[in-house]
This record gives sequence, structure tokens and C-alpha cells, in this order.
Amino acid sequence: MAKAPAKAAQTTAPDKLSNTPSASKEDLLRFYREMVLIRRFEERAGQLYGMGLIGGFCHLYIGQEAVAVGVQESVRQGHDKIITGYRDHGHMLAAGMDPKEVMAELTGRIGGSSRGKGGSMHMFDVPTGFYGGHGIVGAQVSLGTGLAFAGKYRGDDSVAFVYFGDGASNQGQVYESFNMAQLWKLPAIYIIENNQYAMGTSIERSSSTTQLSQRGASFGIPGEQVDGMDVLAVRDAVKKAVERARAGEGPYILEVKTYRYRGHSMSDPAKYRTKEEVDEVKKTRDPIDHIKTLLAAANATEDELKAIDNEIKAIVAEAVQFAQESPEPDPSELYTDVYVEA
Repeated sequence: MAKAPAKAAQTTAPDKLSNTPSASKEDLLRFYREMVLIRRFEERAGQLYGMGLIGGFCHLYIGQEAVAVGVQESVRQGHDKIITGYRDHGHMLAAGMDPKEVMAELTGRIGGSSRGKGGSMHMFDVPTGFYGGHGIVGAQVSLGTGLAFAGKYRGDDSVAFVYFGDGASNQGQVYESFNMAQLWKLPAIYIIENNQYAMGTSIERSSSTTQLSQRGASFGIPGEQVDGMDVLAVRDAVKKAVERARAGEGPYILEVKTYRYRGHSMSDPAKYRTKEEVDEVKKTRDPIDHIKTLLAAANATEDELKAIDNEIKAIVAEAVQFAQESPEPDPSELYTDVYVEA
């Protein structure tokens, strides 16, 4: 595997940014379950892609599980709004979408959440308040700002959780959205999942300023960095930001420093970084290993963890079976869901 530039290898691994907050054993077990579900689901999705059962693009969330799970702790399901880019499967599962429907959508089946028409990058689920993955880089930031505006206009106390990556943070529409959000004090939480590489380019090579939490400073939007490999650090940072938004104090930027273990997409061999760099993060910073360490300190037993592992294995297997048995959409589905009557 080709060697990455020395600068990138030295600076891309996420640093420890805060001391781990506390949580009950029950909370830790729940976080462990949700994070393991995302990882096992994504691993199986990668296998199905390799078998040709998933077409198009497929961007896996492996390594970043603590972000979506930590954020979801502050989301009022079905009331708040969630919107993201194309690395979206983990966000869907954390939001509470049925794994069977997500897997069926990945495989283009009628049983999918978007009836097989959205695929990996464009799912949608109204009951959980999930307003989609979006394939155009940065487009979801403008749309998410619109969701925040709708919430304020209606006075419904909802918050828009707007995910995007370090690559999208350089898009022009992001800053137009920041300006409007601060001007109108919109309840938007901008979550920058800084996984260190925009497609194949390290953040040091693509961004003149790498402190992404400060990207809203010229608009007066406060921000902070968060350890995205620590689900409890994410949980607590998002909680404070959401309380601020619900109080009418406007938007907030959270730069969540994380790391993706796989390539940008399934077609990416990731030769722009070294194997040693990836292995080091897996060994020292893995979010699931971190939660297992906390569970050990909370006197969780191996049997408890094995029971969760077995449950997740069965859930993912059921999702795969459902996807394979669900029929493909009838051609007439091309004409449905094109317009909506408001």
C-alpha cells in the first residue's frame, strides 16, 4: 500500500479532547447495543455490495458509530429533524429506522423505507424525522437550515440536526446557510463529522484552516470540538447545544473528530493513508472498545455483552433475509411519490 505523506500520517488520527463523562451501566449497555448494531449492519452491507446485491454507491459508517449514537440521545424522535449526506446508514439506524427496511432499501427492494427507489444515499423516513441522506455534497446543510426555519416558523420547539463532513465544510452554500441561521436565530445544530479525509484528501491539504468548529465565527455562531470516538463526550456536547437551541439562542457548530476505517466508498482502496495509521486508530481509539472498557468498570459481565452480540447478529441476519425475499419495485413505482399534495 502506498505511503501517505508524513504530515498526513502524523496529524490525521483524532486526539483525545475531553475526559469521559459518566453514565449508568444501563445507558452504557444501550450505547453498546446501538453501536454494535451499526457496525455489524455495515459489515454485512459491505459483503452484500461485494456480492453484487447492492448497486450504485455505498459509503460505510464503520468507525464513526459513536457520533450518531451520541447525537441521538438529544433527539426527540418524530419531532426533531435529522438530515445528512450520503454516509447515512448509521444515522438511520441510530434514529430508530427498522434495519429490515434499511437493508431492503440498500438492495433496491419494495420493502425498503423509500420503496426501493432511494438506495444507499437517498433514504427518507417521516416517522423518525429522518429527512434523508443526500448525494450532493453540502446540499443537506441548506435543506437542514430550512428545516430549522420551518420549526421556528411553526413555533413547535423542534431542532434540526444537520450532519456534514470535513469535505462539505468547504462548500459555499454552507456559509450562506450559517449566515441565515444566525441572522434568524434558527434552532440548528451543525454536526461536522471530521473523519480527517474528504474523499481521498486529508484535511491538512484541502483546508487552509483546520479548526472546523470555528467556521461560523464570522457569523457569530459558537462552536466546539468534540471527541467523536467517545459516545459520552458526543452525548454531553450535543445536549448542551440542543438546550441552547430550544431556548431560542440560535445555531451551534460541533466539530466531531472521528475516523472512518473503510474507504470513502466501496470503490475506494484508500491508498492515500497508511495501513499503520488505520491500525493505530483501531487499536487505541475504537469507539466500541472504549465503551467496552467503561462497561467493564461498571461491572458488566461477558455474558451480558455476548447476549447483545447474539441479538444483533440475529437482527442483521433477519434484515438480510427480509431484503433478499422482498420483491423489486414494479415499474409503475417510477410514477409514485413524484409530487406531494400540501
